Amino acid sequence: MKFEIVDTTLRDGEQTSGVAFSAPEKLSIARKLLEEVKVDRIEIASARVSQGEFECVKNVCNWAREAGLIDRIEVLGFCDNGASIDWIKKAGGKVINLLTKGSLKHCEGQLKKTPEEHWNNIRENVLMATDSGLSVNIYLEDWSNGMLNSSDYVFAMIEHLRTLPILRIMLPDTLGVLSPDQTKKLCGRMTEKYPDIHFDFHAHNDYDLAVSNSLAAVLSGAKGIHVTVNGLGERCGNAPLSSVQVI
Repeated sequence: MKFEIVDTTLRDGEQTSGVAFSAPEKLSIARKLLEEVKVDRIEIASARVSQGEFECVKNVCNWAREAGLIDRIEVLGFCDNGASIDWIKKAGGKVINLLTKGSLKHCEGQLKKTPEEHWNNIRENVLMATDSGLSVNIYLEDWSNGMLNSSDYVFAMIEHLRTLPILRIMLPDTLGVLSPDQTKKLCGRMTEKYPDIHFDFHAHNDYDLAVSNSLAAVLSGAKGIHVTVNGLGERCGNAPLSSVQVI
């Protein structure tokens, strides 16, 4: 089975305390990851963070377009009535990784919305993005807790998402709570029920299990694994690119 290595050093990795890349550093890292290390895709920023981040994304996208790699550059965006979409388009991006709520707790507690309200908002933003010429991947934030505590919500959400023009659905263990056995079981439920959907797995290393969980996700049918250089990332970090690539 072919699967994709997705490096998010320039987005999630930069959420490490004390880490901030300059514009030249971001461009240099992006070039090395795609041209030398040859990862499949890179996530380089969050939309609407700052003007400086906008210039960084613009620089990377300009280079990627000239190198024929623009479709492998991704930017995190939000369900914000098109503001993220406009930001990414103006920066020259072609792919938005749309952040949505993968657990009922996050949907109701953070957004203060019903599931139906959230799903309708996602639909509006996905269609807005595709109408603007962007490709769309979807993050199910807090998916691991969603599967552990509100799996009916997760599967109902997938039923809505599968009707939309989405390339990939990303399954984050947002708080790093899963064990390898749980990862294999929960990812397996997704891939068995929806074999035609491309699922990415996004591990966090809170209990030092990010690499093991990434392997478990691959063995259960995930088609993409998210990593960072040296395991950079918020709290205890992400799955290290070098270790995941080897296994």
